Parts: sequence; C-alpha cells; structure tokens
Amino acid sequence: MERPAWAPRGIDISVPSVSRMYDFYLGGSHNFEVDREAARKAMEFMPGLPKIMQANRAFMRRAVRYAVSEGITQFLDIGSGIPTFGNVHEVAQAADPEARVAYVDHDPVAVAHSRAVLDGNSRAVIAAADLRRPLEIVKSPEVSGLLDLDRPVALLLVAVLHFIEDSDDPQTAVAELREALAPGSLIVLTHASYEGIPLTREEAGGTVEVYKSIRNPLVMRSREEIASFFEGYEMIEPGLVSMPHWRPDTPATVEQEDPFAFSGFAGVGRKA
Repeated sequence: MERPAWAPRGIDISVPSVSRMYDFYLGGSHNFEVDREAARKAMEFMPGLPKIMQANRAFMRRAVRYAVSEGITQFLDIGSGIPTFGNVHEVAQAADPEARVAYVDHDPVAVAHSRAVLDGNSRAVIAAADLRRPLEIVKSPEVSGLLDLDRPVALLLVAVLHFIEDSDDPQTAVAELREALAPGSLIVLTHASYEGIPLTREEAGGTVEVYKSIRNPLVMRSREEIASFFEGYEMIEPGLVSMPHWRPDTPATVEQEDPFAFSGFAGVGRKA
C-alpha cells in the first residue's frame, strides 16, 4: 500500500482508524482504503452513519456559537479528529476573533493534519494526548500554554466517550477534567446509543461488531448512563436530547432531518 505524503511515518496504514473512518463519513480525503472498507462494512448495517456524523457536527457548531454567546472564548476539544470544514476554531473565531482553541487527539494522522491546518493560527493548537489520561491533557504545554484554566472553558467531548470502555473508567476521566475547569465552564457532549436509531437493536449491533473487529469497541450507552457524565454540571435547556433537537436554528431544520440524525444524545452543561 502506497503511503500518501500527508501520512506520518511510523503509523500502520493497514489498520483502520476511527478518526479516519469519521473523516470518510463526512466526505473527507484523509483516509485510507482500509478505513473506507471498514466504514462501508459498518454502513451495511447502519446506512445512516454519514447522516449521524453530519448531525453531530451541526450540533457541535451550534454549541460552540452558544458558548461564545455566553462569553466563553476558550475551547478544549478532546478527541477532535481530523479537521474538516466548520471545525471548532473556525466557528469560534468567526464569532469572536479572540477565541482560543486547544485540540487533543491520540491519532497521529489527526495530530499531524491538525498541525498543518493550524499553522499560522496563534490562537489554536493541537496536543497529542489521550482522554483516558486527563491530567496529561491539562498539563500538556500546548493546552496549558494557550488556555487559562482559571477562567471558564468549553470542554468538548463530541463523539469520543463511546470509544472509551467502562474498564477504562470514563466517569473518572470526565470528573477529573471537570475538577480542572473553572466555575462557569461548559461541557459539550454527544454519545452514541441504541436509543433513537431507526433500526432494531440487532441490526444496529452489526455496526457495533464491525468496530469491535477493528479493536475500537463502540460502547452504546443508555440515556441514563450518558446523563451521568454531566454530574457536577447544571444542564442547559433543552437538556439531554437528540442532536437535531438541541437548540435548532429553526424548527423546520428538525422536520427536514433524516431519521438517522436522531440517533444517540447530545447535551450541554454548566459547572456551578
């Protein structure tokens, strides 16, 4: 397999990557055939995966604009993936040019491509780190050098917690991040669930098995389990809902959504 010029040396391009599969779902070009093959296999069971990813990105953009409207101009996006059009720094800095954005990912391709995209932007950085080690994130030179954690920050955990198994204790990771943030900070979160998917649990389970086969288990949690990640935060209206239902631009946009867009949950909370 020929290695593209943008692919960092040292990564195994024969193994599918969750972030590159996500890039493929969104129509990006920073993915390999092995990623496309795995994504197509997942879509055989859940053909609406691209619609889910699009709804996820649309929610993220609305949540970022909400954060800026609330006076928050610092963003910590963990599990940021490969930059695509309308990424956090673009949305935030369009709303407030002074906004600062620290991205975090453990995928070498995502990190390398982010560095290229952010070159010349003094108010946006990328750190190579893992959500399962939150203190390494907040103490990293990239994050600590850009963000003032004594002031409110919008913490984005968008489509990432469902790749953290219970054995890796995601609850503690989220709690440690909460404790590192100043009062008034926001948590912006989306999470996959069997609830809301216009398929039977067995049909959707086929996609879960595909992710398990590539050693990136997809953990489908219940609404109650997802709500527990907001412990220590006050939920912002309308609470924990499907992605299109969180502060849509217009009611018509919800009515026009593909049924798959209502899969899983999204919410924003504020630390008291």
